[in-house]
Amino acid sequence: MEKKNNTLLPKYQPITAFLKGQASKLFKEVNENDDVIIVNKQSKPYTVVISYERYIKLKNDGADI
Repeated sequence: MEKKNNTLLPKYQPITAFLKGQASKLFKEVNENDDVIIVNKQSKPYTVVISYERYIKLKNDGADI
């Protein structure tokens, strides 16, 4: 699987996208494209979705996550 996006520029999604059954599609995009999604709740950043691969890389690089 080739990664398309190695930048840290996040995409923004409202939390309602996950509530409306779009979670599977968004998770697939995160994994396939190495995307970073910031989930907004009430127009404010609430959480971040990253791939497991990116998470492990951050942990191995010493990130405090």
